[in-house]
Amino acid sequence: MVLLGTIINGLCIVIGTILGKFLHRIPDKMKWTAMQGIGLVVMVLGLQMGFKSENFLIVILSIVIGAVLGEWWQLEDKLNTLGLWLERKVGPSEKGSIAQGFVTATLIFVIGAMAIIGALDSGIRGDHQVLYTKAVIDGFTALILTTTLGIGVIFSAIPVLLYQGLIAIFATQIDRLIPKVLMDMFILELTATGGIMIVAIGLNLIGVTKIRVANLLPGLLVVTILVGIKYTYHLIL
Repeated sequence: MVLLGTIINGLCIVIGTILGKFLHRIPDKMKWTAMQGIGLVVMVLGLQMGFKSENFLIVILSIVIGAVLGEWWQLEDKLNTLGLWLERKVGPSEKGSIAQGFVTATLIFVIGAMAIIGALDSGIRGDHQVLYTKAVIDGFTALILTTTLGIGVIFSAIPVLLYQGLIAIFATQIDRLIPKVLMDMFILELTATGGIMIVAIGLNLIGVTKIRVANLLPGLLVVTILVGIKYTYHLIL
């Protein structure tokens, strides 16, 4: 089943959120320390991903152009608007805002190589191991996030299901459309660019910065364009 890994991932986020809701009496100091711990782990993961690039010029251009497009399209504001709409429908959360929980969790769970590579593995080889691993990490992260940011975290399962599910379905036909060399190059630079964004998320989680990470997301699209141009015209960037 092509979507099995994605479905398990979504379920783990939901289960983690529900458990976090029942464990809300965890002392604030403990929750904050755990959140900082997650932030540090997320940063290390992002750094590992970022160093995988074989062409940092592509990464730099993707981040910069993506930031310009993201600010122009106001993606962060639109995500927050969606979160606020959910908050009005569901009701306010006693732990932070539903909008904040939804946006923060969505960015953590969607950005990154595991989501893309795992979905590709599901579609191309029917191998769900990467997404199973991601599901465990996301479930635990959802638990901790919920104790701090509230029930809004549970809604992040929806974009995860849509995003990874569409990639997995597309991947079933990818061998016919994209040469392996181009796909390997794309995954490498996408991993590095996503890693930079994940570092930004980690910095936000530990309270060091307030980077508008959602406005960097178009950088992932820019990566595909730049890698495609480099591959097609054999450019040395």
